[in-house]
Amino acid sequence: MIEFLKAVRFGIVEGITEWLPVSSTGHLILLPDWLTFRFTEDARLLAEFGEMFEVVIQLGAILAVIVLFFHKLNPFAFKTKTKEERKQTWNLWFKVCAAIVPSGVLGVLFDDWMEDHLHGGIPVAIALIVYGIAFILVEKRNEGVEPRIRKVWDIDWRTAILIGCFQCLSLIPGTSRSGSTILGAILIGVSRGAGAEFSFFMAIPTMLGASALKLLKYALEIVKGEALAPNGTEIAVLITGCIVAF
Repeated sequence: MIEFLKAVRFGIVEGITEWLPVSSTGHLILLPDWLTFRFTEDARLLAEFGEMFEVVIQLGAILAVIVLFFHKLNPFAFKTKTKEERKQTWNLWFKVCAAIVPSGVLGVLFDDWMEDHLHGGIPVAIALIVYGIAFILVEKRNEGVEPRIRKVWDIDWRTAILIGCFQCLSLIPGTSRSGSTILGAILIGVSRGAGAEFSFFMAIPTMLGASALKLLKYALEIVKGEALAPNGTEIAVLITGCIVAF
């Protein structure tokens, strides 16, 4: 029961911080300093499960976006959308997929290095402070500046790719994915609202891909004997965290 209550706490932190520009991953890295799972006395196995848990729990928060924006993101709504609106939705999806390519490529190449060198309290704390200051500076810089793009539908291909490049910053633990993309969008002339929506939509394929990659690596470690297959309690804890985050 204690482990389930811990999962609830993790889910609350993830559910709140995923959509604020304060790095949900960073907070999930810091939280175990006060709250640690105790399925086993083997510290290595706990660390491996924890790393997988930190990524996969984010699927719960991402599902909330799918539910809340389902109609807007659904290109198959033949009864409620005109042909032009469905085309517009497809174009938005293509731009979202193009935008995640830069971070996707770098994520695959440098994921292990980032975990080995930056997956700790000090790098996360530094990143949280740096981006907190960056937000203040960008807000002051943009006071009174009229954005050239006010609606998410008006984001063109060049702007989408540039926002995607800003998302690469979020590969550094403690750097908010939504924070870096919204900041980037504001800097290149996108309104806060349109930038936030586009950032949320980018989260869907980004986090699905990151979770799939993490689960694949975890499965390979199990096959190699470097990790143990999760038992019923661990699976239930993971599901609990995802539900609470959702």
